[in-house]
Amino acid sequence: MESVQATKQRFGIIGNDPKLNRAIEKAIQVAPTDISVLVTGESGVGKESLPKIIHSLSHRKHGKYIAVNCGAIPEGTIDSELFGHEKGAFTGATAARSGYFEVADGGTIFLDEVGELPLTTQVRLLRVLENGEFIKVGSSKVQKTDVRIVAATNVNMFEAIKKEKFREDLYYRLSTVEILLPPLRDRNEDIHLLFRKFAADFATKYKMPTIRLQEDAVVLLEKYHWSGNIRQLRNIAEQISVLEQNRSISAVTLRGYLPNIGSNLPAVVASDKKESDFSNEREILYKVLFDMKNDLNDLKKLTMELMQSGNSQEVQKENEGLIRKIYREDKEETIRFEETVSTPTTEVLQIESPSVSIPKEEDKYHFAEEIEEEETLSLHDKELELIKKSLERHRGKRKAAAEELGISERTLYRKIKQYDL
Repeated sequence: MESVQATKQRFGIIGNDPKLNRAIEKAIQVAPTDISVLVTGESGVGKESLPKIIHSLSHRKHGKYIAVNCGAIPEGTIDSELFGHEKGAFTGATAARSGYFEVADGGTIFLDEVGELPLTTQVRLLRVLENGEFIKVGSSKVQKTDVRIVAATNVNMFEAIKKEKFREDLYYRLSTVEILLPPLRDRNEDIHLLFRKFAADFATKYKMPTIRLQEDAVVLLEKYHWSGNIRQLRNIAEQISVLEQNRSISAVTLRGYLPNIGSNLPAVVASDKKESDFSNEREILYKVLFDMKNDLNDLKKLTMELMQSGNSQEVQKENEGLIRKIYREDKEETIRFEETVSTPTTEVLQIESPSVSIPKEEDKYHFAEEIEEEETLSLHDKELELIKKSLERHRGKRKAAAEELGISERTLYRKIKQYDL
């Protein structure tokens, strides 16, 4: 069996990370068999290298090796590409065509981005995996093929299965052996090594001196998140090699080539965040509004009873709990709500609320006595009188007067303008 180090040299794989070595070791071990392999990992980690290793170390190495990017083929033609078609099977099919599974008979097919396959194609692929049979598009004849399938994906397969975008039975047939390639950010010691390799390659390609990183640039390089993995690192190495005149690269220079350098850590985003979450917040806000409206309607009813009843003190005592709730316990919520929501309904509530405000605790029956003594006054006049008294008592300080009246300072200011006080 070929060693891991020899395999890396043979296929030009750079790095000594234990996770990378383990992935290559698994590929070497599984190569002599015919079982299906699923290579997983983020985009840009180099998943295409492992199928080549598996094919070259297998007994199929003299057969064809075909790599197919499933995500790059349109849904309407992918069945024809993979399984072939008969003449006249669809518009434009002027001749019969052999698909990849027929051409690669006795060899290996690498299905890259297999998670992008349409569900109808997944059914056909499952049949190939189970008994080696397929049917061309537009044909009724069953054909046999002897193909080793190695697939790769950067999709979370369990999430795709949950969303019914990928068949669970196909997943388990593809992933008889699953090999995970680690992202570049988890291979900290390999990052600078890879950068030097790319820099040397581009220096040879463009016939210019090789760029070198200063110590502070190496630290920055290794701390960066590398969301695009090896592909992104190679791209940046090429940019710097072509654009920079000074071949000694500092951290300041390197920083200009690294996107989103201010936030090297990945953002934590809830994947299941839905628009309904925001509608739920609006529903809560509306509920607060309607609860306030009901409380104020109850208070208006109480006020009328206080004005019309001959025994206003008894009525006040019976409804003391309601008064406390609205004007004591919920005062902060009312002010906060008024400051955040501005609707016509809210404005009506704000105008009506001061008319039944309750003074300080020591004078809790004072308001009821005034109504009993001056029943001839209208609510408009009583509201004006209470605002005047409160402002006089607090020597024109609106904030203190608003707190005593149980309304927001903004509402009080509007009342002062309304009554021209």
